[in-house]
Amino acid sequence: GVGLGQTFLLGNYADHGDDKITMDLLYAYAASYSFDLLVNAHWSEHKDNKERMRVMGLTTSIKSRLFEFDNFSPYVLGGLGFYAPRAKRVEGGELKRSQEKLTFGANFGGGVDLRLNQEWTVGAMGQLHWPFRVSQSGQSDLKGYYFKLLLTLAYSF
Repeated sequence: GVGLGQTFLLGNYADHGDDKITMDLLYAYAASYSFDLLVNAHWSEHKDNKERMRVMGLTTSIKSRLFEFDNFSPYVLGGLGFYAPRAKRVEGGELKRSQEKLTFGANFGGGVDLRLNQEWTVGAMGQLHWPFRVSQSGQSDLKGYYFKLLLTLAYSF
């Protein structure tokens, strides 16, 4: 499936870029009646004057349906993943690019799904991504988090 919505930079990430409309790729595997494995891949670049923040992630989550009413089901999700944040920021009066490093992180969220028929599902999802601190040599560490609010469309095969 795909998700289209807004990415809100929070914490120190917000100092280096503006919020932006972004797109995610989603893959869900129904492990049981109540639980799915959700894989989320996303990449976006956020600009603010001269500074720039890039967020990239590949995460896995357990999606737990709270209940089902007809074809409507709210859910909560949480999991871990890999992130590669990078910033081009002003430090000590100079514009410096942070080192690109892969880091581990966590994600939490929730949403709702509405199954239209056997193949198509639409929904809405909110997800907080928290990449762990990225240590930098010669400049301050890169730390922060971001929230994604997405409208989703999925095809089941």
